[in-house]
Amino acid sequence: MRIGCPKEIKNHEYRVGLTPESARELASRGNEVWIESGAGLGIGATDAEYRDAGASIVDGPDPIFAECEMVVKVKEPQAVERAKLREGQILYTYLHLAPDPEQTKDLVESGVTAIAYETVTGPRGRLPLLTPMSQVAGRMSIQAGASALEKAHGGRGVLIGGVPGVLPAKVVVIGGGVVGFNAAQMAVGLGGDVEILDRDPEVLEKVGTFFEARASTRFSNKTNLEDAIRQADLVIGAVLIPGAAAPKLVTREMLGLMKPGAVLVDVAIDQGGCFETSKPTTHADPTYVVDDIVHYCVANMPGAVARTSTYALNNVTLPHAMRIARDGWKAALLADPHLAAGLNVHKGEVTYEAVASELGYDYRPVEDILA
Repeated sequence: MRIGCPKEIKNHEYRVGLTPESARELASRGNEVWIESGAGLGIGATDAEYRDAGASIVDGPDPIFAECEMVVKVKEPQAVERAKLREGQILYTYLHLAPDPEQTKDLVESGVTAIAYETVTGPRGRLPLLTPMSQVAGRMSIQAGASALEKAHGGRGVLIGGVPGVLPAKVVVIGGGVVGFNAAQMAVGLGGDVEILDRDPEVLEKVGTFFEARASTRFSNKTNLEDAIRQADLVIGAVLIPGAAAPKLVTREMLGLMKPGAVLVDVAIDQGGCFETSKPTTHADPTYVVDDIVHYCVANMPGAVARTSTYALNNVTLPHAMRIARDGWKAALLADPHLAAGLNVHKGEVTYEAVASELGYDYRPVEDILA
């Protein structure tokens, strides 16, 4: 199979879909691997390293979109990239379609077969291709929040760990999944006063057992959420409904309960955000203020630590890419129902139920496509 990896063009996105090591694995199995010149520079990988791995270097993205059977990326294709996709081509990347009607429309009209990293499943309902980026984003959310809390950046001027004789910051983490767990680990490590809210008793038990007295847990309902954010210096939004838009748990009215200069970090912004006042921002301009509350809503947080993120991502995406390249997309999906859960769009039809429901498309089950 001819597999192409273009350079990412989203604002301050430095990750790359294939590392030189991944390119070597694919090329060594008889695949043609095309890498856009300069695609790996954000992680310190040169064109020469890709050539040594057996890949071909092409100038610009056009040859990849025009001639490659599978396109491997990191972030959702931007409008100029979507215009180059074609029927019969496989797109393998993060998509996050539910809050993005324009992208969904373009993918449907292109006829592409689009497999989304974030909806590929694993045993016990896990999301293994989303997990490493959730780990990175969860840990980064505390770094970002700590910076935004600084007075020069619009925050309250509070140090997360405090100092002897001065209380630490109150950090509230909404959601105890992968993002929330990693955020709590970082906040606890910095000495913050950490509280984790979730609605799943098993999750509360897990995080409560892990953190013991180092963090508190509370069942998430409106009363408890309002009480928690009233006390918070930093709130991390870490809520995920796989493939669907995130619920708006903190309304604009609730901002009035918070301390002026408190910070909201919305890690769910890729799925539309879990704060009513959230809107996507970039690493170039990461924060804005609504009702005296600082919002950090960067939609590609892991892109700032591109090398760590790219290698963590390739560890989990490459095995599926190799299977698709070896067997073709249909046989690969038939053999692995977890990978089949990643199919979101195929030949003009939406094949992921949550996306179809959210955006008003007719839903075509993956099973029908594969039959």
